[in-house]
Amino acid sequence: MIVIVPTVTSKEDAGKFVGKQVTFTTDGGRKISGEIKSSHGNKGALRVAFVTGMPGQAIGKKVEIQG
Repeated sequence: MIVIVPTVTSKEDAGKFVGKQVTFTTDGGRKISGEIKSSHGNKGALRVAFVTGMPGQAIGKKVEIQG
């Protein structure tokens, strides 16, 4: 899944987040965790691999980055 952080605007800034953990909380309270694997593109987007598949309702929602 691609995650966009509003304060990250370059590929170099996105590289600082690689390896950090990400958590998405569903409306039912279930937590789905993942890890930032790399940057995506030149504008600072992040590629995140989640442990399980993400539900379609996750598109456009906020996630929490630890660390």
